[in-house]
Amino acid sequence: MNPFVLLAFAIVSEVCGSSLLKLSDGFKRLYPSIGVILGLGSAFYFLSLALQSISLGSAYAIWSGAGTALTAMVGVFFYKERLNTKKILGLLLIIGGVITLKLATGGAH
Repeated sequence: MNPFVLLAFAIVSEVCGSSLLKLSDGFKRLYPSIGVILGLGSAFYFLSLALQSISLGSAYAIWSGAGTALTAMVGVFFYKERLNTKKILGLLLIIGGVITLKLATGGAH
């Protein structure tokens, strides 16, 4: 399978798991807590598969940057968190950093 598809699965899994942390209420609610464990567990599994073909720096930068940006957007859309200028600037800086790292390393071993 294409390593960037595996990385995309890792990102989506991480966003799902991280987003469920809020609903888990400190791991006091069973089903959201199970979702956190499954989401984050599968995120690391798919990330480990992607790392067989993508350099660590590129994969981790893309995974963490995209995961952070998407999780912030989940907060805005599903948890009604406020989106302000500082948050937008921070997300743009994260995305810019990911792109810069990707260009600097080329994404290969």
